[in-house]
Parts: sequence; structure tokens; C-alpha cells
Amino acid sequence: MQIEMASVSTKGQVVIPGAIRRRLGIAAGSKLVVMTDGENVLMKPVQPPRLADFEQLLAESRKAAADAGLTPEDVSEAIKEVRRARRR
Repeated sequence: MQIEMASVSTKGQVVIPGAIRRRLGIAAGSKLVVMTDGENVLMKPVQPPRLADFEQLLAESRKAAADAGLTPEDVSEAIKEVRRARRR
């Protein structure tokens, strides 16, 4: 475990020490999930999924939908219904 000190600015900004940023691949514009248990703060980098992983998930979803006999129109209608329900 690497331990470094950071300060909080008057705007609530925290500078993550460079050694930790480099080790975790955090660069300008990187997204972090910030969590707390009421006493501790944990920041975790969020890595976008690789395109190949997304394409595989999409292919598996399409196969499952086809196996279930769903058409693209069925899926569109289900999405519309969920959106309508959220507005209520």
C-alpha cells in the first residue's frame, strides 16, 4: 500500500499525488467514484469498458433476445414503457 498526503483546497478540490496518479493511470479528465462510510473517503478510478468487451456483450444480448423470440420492435416498446413509467 502506498501512502501519500494530499490537501483540500477552499473549493473542495483534492490533488492526488503524482506518484499515485501515474501508478493508477489517472490523467486529466479521468473519472473517479468517490465513496464514504461516514468516516473514510475512498476514490476509485473508473475505467471505461474496452470496445471488444462491449461488442461481445452486445452480441450475447442479441442472441439471448433472438432465442427468446424478441424482435427489435419488442425491445423498442419495452424501452418506451420503462421511460413512460419513470415519468409517472
